[in-house]
Amino acid sequence: MPLYECTFIVRQDATTQEVEKITSTLSNVITDNGGKVLKTEFWGLKSLAYEIKKNKKGHYIMLVLDANHETMKEMERRMKLTEDVIRNLTIQIESFDGKDSVMLSSNKEKEER
Repeated sequence: MPLYECTFIVRQDATTQEVEKITSTLSNVITDNGGKVLKTEFWGLKSLAYEIKKNKKGHYIMLVLDANHETMKEMERRMKLTEDVIRNLTIQIESFDGKDSVMLSSNKEKEER
């Protein structure tokens, strides 16, 4: 099955529990249809480059997925139905090395300082 990287933004006034619930719901769509969630990263509450639907900040989440095309279409459909998700981007990737993303590793470097 192809590999995908899906990054989505949840509105700023959502609680951490709501963000985790949305993430688990979307992960369940993948696993229920025979796919696998290889990695889940929560990048935190970050400022947006421009205002989206009256939000100036958003919770960023990235998922690395191993799923077929139909499963990905269903997950994206559910994302569009969820009012808390204000933006999403899914791309197909060639390989996954298992390392932390650049965003997550830069957050860890800032915390160490």
